[in-house]
Amino acid sequence: MNVFIGFRCLISVRSFYCHNRMPARLFPFCIAFFLAVSFSQARQQPGPLHSSASPAGRTTGEGETRSQLLLDFGWKFHLGDAADPDSDFGFGRDESFAKAGETSGPATPGFNDSSWRTLDLPHDWAAELDFVHVKDPTLHDHGFKPLGRQFPRTSIGWYRRSFMIPASDSGNILLVKFDGVFRDCMVWLNGHYLGRNLGGYGEFSFDITDYLRFGGKNVLVLRVDATQAEGWFYEGAGIYRHTWLLKYPRLHVPLYGVFVRSTVVHDAATIAIDTKITNQTGENNGCTLYTLVLDDQRKEIARVPAKELRFGDFEEKNVSQNIRLPNPRLWSPDDPYCYTLLTTLKNGNTIIDRLETPFGIRTIRFDKERGFFLNGRRLELKGVCCHQDHAGVGSALPDRLQYFRIEKLKEMGCNAYRSSHNPPASELLDACDRLGMLVMDENRLMGSTEPLLGQFKTQLLRDRNHPSVFLWSLGNEEWQIQDNATGTAIARSLKRLQKEIDPSRLCTYAGNNGNQYEGVNSVVDVRGINYIVLGDPDRYHSEHPDQPVIGSEEASTLCTRGIYQNDTVNGFVSDDDVNHPRWGTTAETWWKFYHSRPWLGGAFVWTGFDYRGEPTPYSWPCISSHFGIMDACGFPKNNYYYYQSWWRDDNFDVLRIAPHWNWRGREGQLLDVWCRSNCDSVELVLNGRSLGRKTMDRDSHLEWNVTYEPGTLQAKGWRKGRLLTTGVETTDSASSIRLVPDRTSIDADNADLSVVTVTALDAAGREVPDARNLIRFELEGDAKIIGVGNGNPSSHEPDKCSPDTWQRRLFNGKCQVIIQAGRKPGTIRLQAFSDGLKSAAGEITTRPSPGRPVCE
Repeated sequence: MNVFIGFRCLISVRSFYCHNRMPARLFPFCIAFFLAVSFSQARQQPGPLHSSASPAGRTTGEGETRSQLLLDFGWKFHLGDAADPDSDFGFGRDESFAKAGETSGPATPGFNDSSWRTLDLPHDWAAELDFVHVKDPTLHDHGFKPLGRQFPRTSIGWYRRSFMIPASDSGNILLVKFDGVFRDCMVWLNGHYLGRNLGGYGEFSFDITDYLRFGGKNVLVLRVDATQAEGWFYEGAGIYRHTWLLKYPRLHVPLYGVFVRSTVVHDAATIAIDTKITNQTGENNGCTLYTLVLDDQRKEIARVPAKELRFGDFEEKNVSQNIRLPNPRLWSPDDPYCYTLLTTLKNGNTIIDRLETPFGIRTIRFDKERGFFLNGRRLELKGVCCHQDHAGVGSALPDRLQYFRIEKLKEMGCNAYRSSHNPPASELLDACDRLGMLVMDENRLMGSTEPLLGQFKTQLLRDRNHPSVFLWSLGNEEWQIQDNATGTAIARSLKRLQKEIDPSRLCTYAGNNGNQYEGVNSVVDVRGINYIVLGDPDRYHSEHPDQPVIGSEEASTLCTRGIYQNDTVNGFVSDDDVNHPRWGTTAETWWKFYHSRPWLGGAFVWTGFDYRGEPTPYSWPCISSHFGIMDACGFPKNNYYYYQSWWRDDNFDVLRIAPHWNWRGREGQLLDVWCRSNCDSVELVLNGRSLGRKTMDRDSHLEWNVTYEPGTLQAKGWRKGRLLTTGVETTDSASSIRLVPDRTSIDADNADLSVVTVTALDAAGREVPDARNLIRFELEGDAKIIGVGNGNPSSHEPDKCSPDTWQRRLFNGKCQVIIQAGRKPGTIRLQAFSDGLKSAAGEITTRPSPGRPVCE
């Protein structure tokens, strides 16, 4: 913008000089005059700004004071002790809360933390702990990590962060915001106790304006207590999501103060906008509100007439506006188009606040007989439930890993995501907005007291502008209340709040109570069914024909990638679609049931990815679930290809056979061969001999019993008259390593990453599907490895290693390395070594990037 203005000034001066034959000595004064005029004109136009991935938006420009600064880098960390004050830096022994500003230990600004570990957020210290075999139900559910009352020395974490606030900020409002801390945490700033947050999944913030040392150093301290579990699955420990410093002018739009939604009639959309503005200047004040809509190229396409506003001292106002947009481009999973709402507050010609709100235009409705409709067309929900952890990093997922996981689900044909069983990270919703994934946004704990309603309110305010969010879930399987009057009353309170904050969407509840209607199910708009075998959906629909129904949770199929028989010793189950717990079904069973009943609207599979904890059907040595369609790394299991066969669009070909063909010692024995495909028919050929051609029924698979002999097993498929082929071969033993990054160019912003798949090849260059080699890694360049994994649900190898000892064993031919860029552009070189194998090297380029604004 400045370059353009300067260029325009020079053109104007030159024209004026030539036309008027101005004396040369006056030329500099004319340049100064035209610069002043041009900059003044530019400041009067609330034009487009550079967008940001930060959840509250980012603003820049002359006269603006709003900013959002990342507080993720340069924290000090040390474990404490839940049982011994001496090992917990004296916490609990002193009268730390007797008077304001009185504290001791790490909460004291002058505390010496030089011996503490330095780290960046997000951080999950549970992922760094060893696995411990203790016969404790809670430890079993949480993946055998040593957290809880019996592990006081690994259940408390202290965090400290120093930062500077310039004196020029003394006229602003400043907040510190935590997107997610697990779990019970106490917060201090400059020795002053700010407050406590118990919930491990919701964000929270503090207004720290009164406590700051403007023009000097400030010290932020957290004591995080992960002793008490909140769920029944792996939850991690620590500050596992982003932390931000928010800076607002005294007259401003508060956090989540903009709500934008739309209605579409024929070929036009009406965009309804609510803007909250608060005056904290300490005097009567005024401003002019400008509201613009930008397309995805940052071009203005609509605006509301400017509105002048007057405020009393500490007065807050809500402004409702409407914009008509002809021929809008509608958001959908196939075309996830997003607009931007630009909100600007000005005082005369001075911009005092400006923020951006991404949004999408789409229509959603549920039909009692035909299911879910998006933009006027029926869309079958092909969804998955997901917990939030990933191999190598636990619950502390960098933003790019959220996109990586959604991309994997999209490749499978998935179009909907259930955040089970808690509010998702806002960055995951950003990924769903941009990549095209519908989201059932789930509340953590049903309750109607002020703290629990407050958590749900924050979730609603934060997430209601995301076009991906199509349905609110009030809760999941609350056995003690879901069928009684208490549950009915609580559900009504939650629904009332939801309709107040976001009247544009409906609500549901994920219930495992079969045909039960009384209770929570009688309150929600859309009935959610957890598992068809626990009731009779047909009967429920006939008895309650006016209530739309979806499958909020289905399948729970048990599979271990690359395993073809149940193994109780190692805790593995077959990768064929044959195992499930008593409450679940096979993948094929549930999908056929739902697909044949349009009124069900589709369902969400438990789960998209394996996750730590809930090791079903086995316990130790198993430390992870087997429910995933993909393992914890995102490597597909065989069911992935079943879903891909019937979930992808009609132009996508699928032909896949399993198992692999490395079965030394089983010559002459019968093996079950499964084919997942959307072909019309498939022929199986072993070493050139046909084993028969079979017709593929819709939503099914094909099977052959084959007497094993080494060689080549080939599948020939015919689809719409075209021939497709695939096959598996008997390989030799591994002789080399292959590295395949998901991205070969990433940003040098200290956050972006590349996910590297590691496999073993034989001398002929074929992937060895049963390889279990130990691979060691070395990294060169400004980058770091932040985690390794292999998808083995019984592996006790560390996900985190010291910088010079990174390693991981292949599990059925694969493992994963996650590499995060530093700040210096250049080349990252990853090398992989293994005894007896030829080493491999791969390069990733890091490109210059300013990254998000950070608080130093």
